[in-house]
Amino acid sequence: MEKLKRLQSGIEGLDALLQGGFVAGASYIIQGRPGSGKTILANQLGFHHARNGGRVLVATLLAESHDRLFQFLSTMSFFDASRVGAEIQFVSAFDTLENEGLDEVVKLLRREITRQKATVMVVDGLLNARSKADSPIDTKKFISELQGHAAFAGCTVLFLTSSRLDDGSPEHTMVDGVIEMGEELFGTRSVRRIHLRKTRGSGALTGLHECEITDNGLVVYPRLESLYKRPSAPDSADMTRIPSGIASLDEIFGGGLHSSSVTLVMGPSGIGKTTLGLKFLAQSTAEAPGLHFGFYESPQRLRLKGRSLGIDIEQMEHSGALSIAWQPTTEGLLDGLGARLLSLVDEKGIKRLFIDSLSGMTRVSTTPERITDFFSALMNELRSRGVTVFASWEMRDLFGSEVSAPNSDLSSIVDNLILMRFFENHAELRRTLSILKVRDSSYNPSRFEVVVRDQDVFLEKALKNEPSVAAESLPGSIS
Repeated sequence: MEKLKRLQSGIEGLDALLQGGFVAGASYIIQGRPGSGKTILANQLGFHHARNGGRVLVATLLAESHDRLFQFLSTMSFFDASRVGAEIQFVSAFDTLENEGLDEVVKLLRREITRQKATVMVVDGLLNARSKADSPIDTKKFISELQGHAAFAGCTVLFLTSSRLDDGSPEHTMVDGVIEMGEELFGTRSVRRIHLRKTRGSGALTGLHECEITDNGLVVYPRLESLYKRPSAPDSADMTRIPSGIASLDEIFGGGLHSSSVTLVMGPSGIGKTTLGLKFLAQSTAEAPGLHFGFYESPQRLRLKGRSLGIDIEQMEHSGALSIAWQPTTEGLLDGLGARLLSLVDEKGIKRLFIDSLSGMTRVSTTPERITDFFSALMNELRSRGVTVFASWEMRDLFGSEVSAPNSDLSSIVDNLILMRFFENHAELRRTLSILKVRDSSYNPSRFEVVVRDQDVFLEKALKNEPSVAAESLPGSIS
């Protein structure tokens, strides 16, 4: 049996949602309130299709002039005025609809499909067509006749409507797919979402997914736990040890960190989590490069901090051994961060990664209940790409009497868990480090004092009067 042919949209993330793109020759409804991004999606697909040798017919059933539409589209990088009137033809069917009715609109569009040899047709204004129909049967007939002729001609059809149609509406029952676009408020933040409500003859990533409109057009970010419910490749762990950048820490771990493992260091602000992470990245080379994926300290501040630790970050960047990716936590999309991180890993061949910190990712999330699944999918995918991860998590309690982490399942996601705490001794504030967990390996369970001396980090046996952490605060009682 011949496989269904696919039509690539050229929209980042959308073809992944559709698991290969639109089905060529099928018909789809794109619905959403005004401003949700329907017109951008359709035209972005159209210009991409034209650039790749296709021919596009855009038929509007709206009173808005094409010149006004072109003014808005011209701000997008995908818009190419030289293709308008050539590979992309814009036709207004508004007057025909108003004066002659649906039957004449069908005749007009059938003629244009044939005349233009269109392989994609966009019909903008399905709500207007519905309002002109005398009954639901007339609406079905309108869609069916257009759909049938387009399919025969090998033309994919996108119907755009600002009406939120029910699953049982005549329009939904006739088409092969329904894509809904919307916008939600979370406090003062507005987040765009896209939802594949129906896909006939094809699998799809269902549920709600985040998207945004940029100068390049629409960008879709599939939910990471949906896109990578299984890692894209087998876990590449081979139990090889790699240095952490701190010799005494390697001894505590029994010889260093396992390659492709995930290590999480928890502690309050100022305890030295970033210092440990930078020491880890200092072991990066041009052949096995590292990436600092941070949220709080700007690249320039990191470079200054590196100098105080004897790490020439600028030289490492110049040689290709290290890259810095900084994103403020003011606003952002959780899946967008995940997509950016994985893209950088692939683009630069990253083997060492320091995420500073996971709490920065949770701050941009609008759905906290997803965090466990998101981190699990992200870490599994990083392992499958042969990346050794060192990540930080900021605790609220300054002296570590209560261990606060993202959720109670965190311990199962990471391979190694490190706890750092302050304690006061004779009016002096000191720092300790304890290993709470190491997967598939023995380790030294003692508490160690963290000493930074001569641009290096040393772990020395902690003083006997250093206070203990209450047992109920340790994993898996992490709150």
